[in-house]
Amino acid sequence: MLFLLLSHGFESIKLRKLKVTFTGPESSGKSTISKAIAQHFDGVWFAEYARDFLMERDGEYQFKDLEIIARAQESERKENEIQGMNIYDTENIVLYIWSKFKYEKVSDYIVDLVKNQNFDHYFLCSPEGIPWEEDPLRESPNHRGELFELYRSVLEKEKVSFTILKGSAKERMETATAIIQDL
Repeated sequence: MLFLLLSHGFESIKLRKLKVTFTGPESSGKSTISKAIAQHFDGVWFAEYARDFLMERDGEYQFKDLEIIARAQESERKENEIQGMNIYDTENIVLYIWSKFKYEKVSDYIVDLVKNQNFDHYFLCSPEGIPWEEDPLRESPNHRGELFELYRSVLEKEKVSFTILKGSAKERMETATAIIQDL
């Protein structure tokens, strides 16, 4: 563990684990900005597990697969978190909204994950100003605004600390960097 020694009495203060995540609809800049933030702060970056899962299956999936994705993603995160900066490209609200939007239902496991996930701050990426990028794994080019509002609603309902990121990539990076430095 990392310790900071203070000159007065050599008190030690454990440096805490900092966890921030990026969420939002498809093609809203989550991967790009989260990876850049991790590099900027020399933190650990956690990629979106769903992409690897779906690529192995040529984009084919069913309702039950969302829970499989959630379990694997949680396991990977728990095994690899460090003391210091942890940056996540998505989290469980993504799976919750994806499931609700596509299947009109959500597994109890994913609901429980959303209620119990613990991030220091969420960055909600707005699709505004970010052009849609075609990708064989993406499904909803015409619903990004509607999905964004669902994300905002869930974040407000869960009463978590979040900031909406919009504008250019540079503006988003400056906003996220300033917030993280204040954490």
